Amino acid sequence: MESQQFMKLLSTGEIVLGTALLLPFLPAGLVGAGLSAFGAGLVRLYLKTPGMTDESGIRPTQDGIGLAKDVWLFAIGLALLIDALSDRPQD
Repeated sequence: MESQQFMKLLSTGEIVLGTALLLPFLPAGLVGAGLSAFGAGLVRLYLKTPGMTDESGIRPTQDGIGLAKDVWLFAIGLALLIDALSDRPQD
């Protein structure tokens, strides 16, 4: 895939997910699942791209810092998904 096409798809995905997070009528579990999948893809990209991590394979290099932060997207998506699947009564 060419870099321009990848960047266009990535930015479109970010805009769609950001909009979905702001729309109150969309279920939190659905948005959380989408955000988790998107974040997991970015974390995978970070871990598999040469030069993004140091010798340990986890800690970011200077080039990898921008992608390493995307673990938060994954965590927030999981939190939304877990919250939606929990048995607690809805307020």
